[in-house]
Amino acid sequence: MTASSIRRILVAIRDPSHAPRLELRKAAEIARAFNARIELFHAVDLPQRSHALARKRTGAIEAQAQAAMQLSDRRLQRFAGLAVLRGLRVTWHSNSDFPPHEAVIRRATRTAADLVVAGARARGRLGRSLLGSSDWELIRQCPCPLLLVKCARPYSGSVLLAAVDPFHAHAKPADLDRRLLQYGGDLVKRLQASLHVFHAYAPLVEMAPTPAGPVVAFDLPPQAQAAHTDLIVQKVLQLAASAAVPARACHVQMGPVAGELCALAGSLRASLVVMGGVSRSGLRRIFIGATAERVLDELKCDVLVVKPRGFSSAVGQREHLLCGAAVIGRA
Repeated sequence: MTASSIRRILVAIRDPSHAPRLELRKAAEIARAFNARIELFHAVDLPQRSHALARKRTGAIEAQAQAAMQLSDRRLQRFAGLAVLRGLRVTWHSNSDFPPHEAVIRRATRTAADLVVAGARARGRLGRSLLGSSDWELIRQCPCPLLLVKCARPYSGSVLLAAVDPFHAHAKPADLDRRLLQYGGDLVKRLQASLHVFHAYAPLVEMAPTPAGPVVAFDLPPQAQAAHTDLIVQKVLQLAASAAVPARACHVQMGPVAGELCALAGSLRASLVVMGGVSRSGLRRIFIGATAERVLDELKCDVLVVKPRGFSSAVGQREHLLCGAAVIGRA
């Protein structure tokens, strides 16, 4: 899938009692650029969490659940009428699925969504947006590209930053970088933004035993470090050139990925970082390591996570306990 194929956008509404204006604004910006439809979705959290318990519900509990979904639908309908969505094709849908991240994934699969939009709402001590457990599960399991909204900066006229790894560390699929650049290229064309490419690498070291026994790392001579850097830079430039990204928009930094990427995104005032989700071999699950978790948490801009080609979510497609009716909105 490429960004040019965005036709259906699913906006995950965490709390229908408050309009998620940032997520709606970003979804609307993309929908207008791609002439896409938007569905506002909320899964009502019910106390009964198994089919066995569902069969034993009393009439009062059933009525309470139906009332909760009807209230959710009315609130989503009001969101669809907000000025930010005016002129767009907007639908809304509530059901009783659980847990929240699986509910979103199932709905995205059933509606063939091309993009899921969600907001990072857990707050750190300094007030910045951090990712909660549902966000991490969405990152790991959402089969289509996932946009995590963290800032108010619009995409139009801004910088979109693609984080690539042309050396395919951590068993990363060889074509994922090209997929990221193609997706980012489609976005910047439609959103009238500019695409930059980033890669961070570690210095070249040699491991050798010492007389005392432990193995230690030794820095190699400057000539070897320079040759190592040149090789990496050329590889990144070749990858960027394949997506028509000029050399001046390529950023190759020696240092830890988290610190270098966050610093660059801040200096460029990037509105979005496009990253790849890497799957561990033999598992239908995205592996998020300590470095990736730190990057995703520390970035102050939005993050778009794109999966490798052929990724299949491990989330099952079991039936909902209750299901509200989808309603076509006239915004």
